[in-house]
Amino acid sequence: MESSVKQLVQGKALLFIIVVGLGGSFQIGCHVTLISSPYPFINSFINSSWTQQYGQAPGEDTLTLLWATFVAFYSIGALFGGISVQFVLNLLGRKKAMMWNSMLNIVAVAIMMTSRAANSFEMIILARFLFGVTSGLGGNIHSIYLGESSPKNIRGAVSVTMATFSSIGKLAGQIAGLSEILGREDLWHILLCVPAFIGFVQIFALPLFPEAPGYLLIEKGKLEECKKALQYLWGPGDYKLELEEMQEEQAALKGQRNKNLFELLTDSTVRWQCLSLVVLFGCIQFCGIAGISIFAYSLFQEAGIPMDKIRYVTLGVGALEILTTITCSMIIERVGRRLLLWGGFGIMAVLMVLLTITLQLKDYDFWVPYCSIALVFLFVISFGGGPAGVTVPLSYEMFVQSDRSAAFVLLGLVVWGGLAVFGFVFPFLLDAIKSFSFLLFACICLAGSLYSVFILPETKGKTPLEIAEDFRKIRLCDSATEDECLETKL
Repeated sequence: MESSVKQLVQGKALLFIIVVGLGGSFQIGCHVTLISSPYPFINSFINSSWTQQYGQAPGEDTLTLLWATFVAFYSIGALFGGISVQFVLNLLGRKKAMMWNSMLNIVAVAIMMTSRAANSFEMIILARFLFGVTSGLGGNIHSIYLGESSPKNIRGAVSVTMATFSSIGKLAGQIAGLSEILGREDLWHILLCVPAFIGFVQIFALPLFPEAPGYLLIEKGKLEECKKALQYLWGPGDYKLELEEMQEEQAALKGQRNKNLFELLTDSTVRWQCLSLVVLFGCIQFCGIAGISIFAYSLFQEAGIPMDKIRYVTLGVGALEILTTITCSMIIERVGRRLLLWGGFGIMAVLMVLLTITLQLKDYDFWVPYCSIALVFLFVISFGGGPAGVTVPLSYEMFVQSDRSAAFVLLGLVVWGGLAVFGFVFPFLLDAIKSFSFLLFACICLAGSLYSVFILPETKGKTPLEIAEDFRKIRLCDSATEDECLETKL
């Protein structure tokens, strides 16, 4: 632990992590939470803009459709950005890709800031789409850039900062949306641009940092530049072990070009990695954390918390998520990935069942709603300290260099496609079975826990080549012996 902290403060690593994090996961978290606060003001603007353009007010159905379009275009843009990561990274590399992504953010800011003066609801929908593109692309670049820049012994701790910055972004969005700050009718267009203002910082700060060392050596063959980049980021040293491991991976790939998504999905040697990516991130998307966010307000209200104080309680939930992801980054290299995954998912499954029970018994006595609130806080702790943090380094570690960019295309499809599906399905599910929907989430959490226990290899302290070999050793329902239906050699 002491050596990890020393490495962070010796070079420019800590500042580098902050700059990259603000341009990646921070913006995703912030965009997700700040949209709820200005809802009535944006709806009013869309109504007046439509009326001015077409001479009559939109019908209720039309207004609902326009609002749904405004919300959905962010996810559609993020999906587009997520699946374009391979093309962008192959064209520009890691650093330039993030810089150009920041420039696109500034274009989106300009469109959003002028939309009100132009009285154009189409402009705010376009800006939301572009914000989505930069979020989907920036989140993937963030993970790859940090993963390829980190020494093996602290790769997990560094990569978990993605979850930390996402949590910080969520809290920043909640704070910015307070009526005392930007959550007012005359400032909603500025509020929606808060995450993208970071783009100005990145454009000036990123040129000070090197390209990702892993990318420089494995893909470009620039040994000296790779060594200088490691020394700049992590302080003095020969980094002989890190360079040897990169060269070993480079030799194993034998000049292979980066695979596309189709080639990745049809390659039998990485089928378990692809399946693990889909299963784990699918469980993250449908584990119930979004449902918790939707239920939180009503839970706090039923517990007797004054309506004008509920927003401050939700800030406490956001702050708690930040603390748990920081804790995860401190312990991940000690306890490994698998324990945090199966333990986190397992506890979340139990909490979902208990939450279903307390929601059904909420009128039984005055203290039951408080139990529901306690379960919400425990769920956030289990989520942030386990699956939310651990899946980030796993997404990088499971794939070698030639497979990684295609894997992140798949990741973009799972994450943003799953978010879009959840957004459309959950309201109908909630209307049909009410709080019993949390039992479905419990089943998904249980599936994630069991998969982590019985299938997923441990990746702590291993190179991508070693991890790939562990995945190749997985045997499921092998016919070697009748008794061995499941064999996982870790």
